[in-house]
Amino acid sequence: MSGLPPEISQDQLQKRVIRSLSASQLLSGIGNGASLAVGSLLAVQISGSEAFAGAATLAISVAGALSALPLASLALQRGRRRALTTGYFLAALGALGMMFVPPTQSFPLLLVSAFLLGVGNAANLQARFAATDLAAPQHRGRDLGLVVWAITIGAVAGPNLIAPGAAIGRFLGLPDMSGPFVISLVGMIAAILVLNLGLRPDPLKFAQRLKQEQTDGVSSTEVLPRRSSLVEGVSALRALPQARFGVGVVVFAHLTMVGIMSMTPVHVQHLSAQHSGGSALAPAAMDTLVVIGFIISLHIAGMFALSPLFGMLADRWGRQRSMVLAQAVFAASALCVILGKNSQLAVTVSLVLLGLAWSIATVSGSAYVSESVTEESRVPVQGMSDTLMGVAGAAGSGLAGLVLATWGFEGLAWIGLAIAGAVAVWILSNRSRAT
Repeated sequence: MSGLPPEISQDQLQKRVIRSLSASQLLSGIGNGASLAVGSLLAVQISGSEAFAGAATLAISVAGALSALPLASLALQRGRRRALTTGYFLAALGALGMMFVPPTQSFPLLLVSAFLLGVGNAANLQARFAATDLAAPQHRGRDLGLVVWAITIGAVAGPNLIAPGAAIGRFLGLPDMSGPFVISLVGMIAAILVLNLGLRPDPLKFAQRLKQEQTDGVSSTEVLPRRSSLVEGVSALRALPQARFGVGVVVFAHLTMVGIMSMTPVHVQHLSAQHSGGSALAPAAMDTLVVIGFIISLHIAGMFALSPLFGMLADRWGRQRSMVLAQAVFAASALCVILGKNSQLAVTVSLVLLGLAWSIATVSGSAYVSESVTEESRVPVQGMSDTLMGVAGAAGSGLAGLVLATWGFEGLAWIGLAIAGAVAVWILSNRSRAT
């Protein structure tokens, strides 16, 4: 195979890419899980107001929105390896900053550090598309799902490392809530090392070389690629209704998931305070933090653990049928909260269903987007998709704090139910037009 050592086939290279991406997702996921579990609690504790509960998640989402296109541009120019490692390096700086938020009680430092962690989230999102660079068309959903699944172990472990992280923090002379971010920092650095070793040759660059050889007869030793303008991504979304539709389904799924998930730690602290007679604005006790970490870890397991299955389901059952299924699961999640808003068990079940719904929608929608555009515009469109996901996450987390303060957690669930119903109608009408 051109551009590869003779003993390595393209299929073998793809397997190595999947292994490397999966390992990096696992390691970086530890940081994501810790920030989800602790970030909103720190925001409430430092600001003294639940209206700011979504501030850390908002900063993470804004970073995802602002960095997705630059990372996509960097991938086009320098390859996936450079783009992903840059994202994880900035996230490592964010984890370092978060270590010092509890002792300094600095709200600006919280926002800046969370923003840098959000760049790592954008890299995680791009990694799922990196899995499709060399994938066979009939296996894109499966390979994408495998990489999404790989984050499960790290992301599920992250929230459950609150207690061990607290011990590490005390050993280093830091507050308990600083400790999990020490583990996050180590995970990000390890992810960088894995990608630097494993993504050689770079999958996107190699895919571009293969495409040029097939169309132009360019020698594999010549300098690769024609650069695609990121403006092409916007143009493709405007010109291709099906690509726009797929992005829309993913974006609304992310909006719903982030809005509800980001307020869950605050709601669980409310429930604990009600049972103990304490204040919901007081720093969370360690046992409450452990419960929150456990619930968030189950939610993250729902987001990622079954993604290979959902990828195969999307390949065999169809992308749009899977999208409809996602809306049904979103609705079930919302109903759990509406019917059992004061039950910790109901909230836990709701969060698991929320994660499953997000996974089904994101895997099927992302695969739909990748196959709805041309080869030349695929990476820019993927970057636009991730940018819009970041915008949706920022809007969801920013507005969710206000909704929580005004209408409570149940109000968030009603909004999520309405979004799921509207998106389901949109999917069904799109299917009828397509047929």
